[in-house]
Amino acid sequence: MKRAISAALALSVIGVLGIANAQPQPQVLKIQSTWTASMTFQGHLRYLADRVDKLTGGTVRIEPLAAGQVVPPFEVADATHKRVIDGHHAATYYWIGKNRAAGLFSGAPGGPFGMDAVDYIGWMYEGGGEELLREFYQDVLKLNAMPFAGGPAAPQPLGWFRKPVRSLADFKGMKCRQTGLAAEMFAKLGQTVVNLPAGEIAAAAQRGVIDCVELAGGISDLQVGLPQLFKYHYTPSLHEVSTIGEVVINLDVWKSLTLAQQEAIRSAIKDANTTWGAKWQRQNADAMAEFVEKHGVQILRTPPDILTAMLKVWDEIVREESVKNPFFAKVVESQRAYAAKVVPAKRHLTPPYSFTANYYWPDQRATPAQK
Repeated sequence: MKRAISAALALSVIGVLGIANAQPQPQVLKIQSTWTASMTFQGHLRYLADRVDKLTGGTVRIEPLAAGQVVPPFEVADATHKRVIDGHHAATYYWIGKNRAAGLFSGAPGGPFGMDAVDYIGWMYEGGGEELLREFYQDVLKLNAMPFAGGPAAPQPLGWFRKPVRSLADFKGMKCRQTGLAAEMFAKLGQTVVNLPAGEIAAAAQRGVIDCVELAGGISDLQVGLPQLFKYHYTPSLHEVSTIGEVVINLDVWKSLTLAQQEAIRSAIKDANTTWGAKWQRQNADAMAEFVEKHGVQILRTPPDILTAMLKVWDEIVREESVKNPFFAKVVESQRAYAAKVVPAKRHLTPPYSFTANYYWPDQRATPAQK
């Protein structure tokens, strides 16, 4: 009897072990970014990977790959389409060479239409922005991809300069790293624009290929080494007031996930947008203090004529492109309609940021008329 019981127990243990061993392996998604491994935007992807692992109970895992680990940075969209990688993490405005409407999905100049970062993500989630983003990828670009708004990075400064910028006239002839539709705006303002991945900026500055740089401000600029290369840093700007990145997954890969896994990934992306965005804001504040205290950078106020010229030139670009590109016009009208509701209401409800800020923390850069 004892032998029979022992044999039964042994078979039971073997059966349990067999079931455990038969559990499916986690689905690993190789997601490559356009960012170098040390950049804070790569930190957003790493945080996202951690949340997806936890929210799916380990059944889906993201392998966060940095720029160039599988394909060059600006080839990740096509690589996602072809499933060379399972997805990518980037900024949609990198793809304006495919269709210029791409520049509208990572934040356009002017907000757009006065929207700040919260309004803009509201347009994405509540105003039809993400639906248009999917239409853009799948129907306009014909890419086999499932895109999401992922990774806030706004507002961005005017940038870094080798010499002071006193007026719009000083832009003439400057060679500056710019991206997206903002690059065209700056070109119309007199700059010679150069489109570079973030990881190539420092080397280009050292070689004298560029005279000025716009990246993302704060911690990102510190990580790239810009305070060691430029001593004049100008803020604010209107070219990227409400920028947000993108997380894109190959559509076949997305369809292979269960509904529960898909919902977990959606939740993880929104969690990462909020949690990482709050951390990024604090990191930027610490970085700007380091600009001044450790590197001797002068943080200066952007001349008003530059800000006004930005909006005028951007309006011209919108009018011209809307005539040529129906989908561009469709996205612009969606943004305009959403902004028409939220911006006037927010202006009435929200105290001016500068009012309380100046009460507690007077801006030492400002003239009496600007305070």
